[in-house]
Amino acid sequence: VQLQASGGGLVQAGDSLKLSCAASGQISAYTMGWFRQAPGKEREFVAGISRSTGSTRYADSVKGRFTMSRDSAKNTVDLQMNSLNPDDTADYYCAARGTAIISTTPRAYDYWGQGTQVTVSS
Repeated sequence: VQLQASGGGLVQAGDSLKLSCAASGQISAYTMGWFRQAPGKEREFVAGISRSTGSTRYADSVKGRFTMSRDSAKNTVDLQMNSLNPDDTADYYCAARGTAIISTTPRAYDYWGQGTQVTVSS
C-alpha cells in the first residue's frame, strides 16, 4: 500500500491543524499509525488505530489534544491536532501494518508515507 500524508504547515501555539493520510488500498485492512520526528530526535509514536476494532491509542504527550480517525470509504486516516505547542514541531509520518495490534515501535510498521512538516511557533 502507498501512503500520502498531507496537511502540515506553520501555526501558532494554541492553534489547531488536521493531517490526512490517503492510502492506495483498502485502509481498513491495516492498523494505521502516526509518528513524528523532530530534528535530532528519534521517531516517536503519536497515535494509532486498530484495523479490526477501530480502537485508538495515543502517546501521553498528545492525549486529550489529538484525535485520530479513519474514513474507510475514502481510505484515509486523519489526525486532528488541537492546542498545539512548540514541542509538537516535527515531521509527521503515517504508517501501516498488517496486524491488528497498534504498535508504538516504528519498525513494526511495514509501509510509510512521506513526512508532512508541522511547525508551531510560540
